Amino acid sequence: MKLRALVAAAAIGAASLLAAPAHAATISIGIAYDIGGRGDRSFNDAAALGLEKAQKQFNFTVEPVVTDGTTADRDRRVRALIANNCNPIIVVGSGYAPTIKALAEEFPSTQFAILNDASIDALNVTSLIFADTQGAFLAGFSAALASKTGKVAMVGNTNQADLYQNGFVAGVTASKKKVTTLISYVNGSSFLATKSAMDKGADVIFVARPGSDTEVFAAIVARNTSNASSKSFKQVGLIMIEPDQYLTVSKTTKKYLYASVVKHVDKAMYDVIAKAVSGQQILDVLDAKAGIYGHKYTVIGGGVSFTTYLPSLTAASAQINQAAAQASKISH
Repeated sequence: MKLRALVAAAAIGAASLLAAPAHAATISIGIAYDIGGRGDRSFNDAAALGLEKAQKQFNFTVEPVVTDGTTADRDRRVRALIANNCNPIIVVGSGYAPTIKALAEEFPSTQFAILNDASIDALNVTSLIFADTQGAFLAGFSAALASKTGKVAMVGNTNQADLYQNGFVAGVTASKKKVTTLISYVNGSSFLATKSAMDKGADVIFVARPGSDTEVFAAIVARNTSNASSKSFKQVGLIMIEPDQYLTVSKTTKKYLYASVVKHVDKAMYDVIAKAVSGQQILDVLDAKAGIYGHKYTVIGGGVSFTTYLPSLTAASAQINQAAAQASKISH
């Protein structure tokens, strides 16, 4: 059974709106998908869900393109959308950031929006980002509740040290359980990083790095399978992030997936389209000093949520909701 533990929706202030250039009754929206396009079970598919919801409610046309991932191709794809009078143009993923930074200056009358990036200092770029630290807090809190060994770990990249310290560790501490936190940095192989964490006693693994969780889950399944007959062995489980990561789970392995942090990319896509149709754009101040605008999606209002699969975590939904209220206060 799946249960989504959400902090109650609370309005914390409407998004600041800046009038965009006047549009005709029906606007043409350009969507630049990342590598793989639809069917990737990741950011592209999550964005497409928001697009489909908007298409059911608003009148607009869509021109989609898919990049092969090279800088030259990203530039060519977005320029084609501009040439076809698409406005706004929504790009999926931070891989488009260098391209949009250059084109936003070259085409100031075109409104752009970028999902999962806030590095572009341009008034005609809407940055749509998610409170990763809040999600890591919920992962840490839930990992502590689920742990039987008293050790939990985060597997991540070296640039995610702050996410570990300010999110995951803070969540474990908030559980008030006597649980030790570990971090295992990936250096080439996610399998080896996961194995290292389990070798140190961690029985709940939170994966923070983006991409496929196949290697991580394979390591977890292998450890559980090989030690199934040992009475002293404690089952190891996974907490992942959607749609940053994707994973194939079978009937025999689903018991090892404990929970997911969910970043609602579909909501961000829907919101930016809804504003565009009404001739507006979302321009909350994300970084006044840098001149970066857009919107940060958090646990408030369901921009970031938490889905539990492990029965004991589902039973602890009230505690997780309380933790979500704590997580919502994390602003960095």
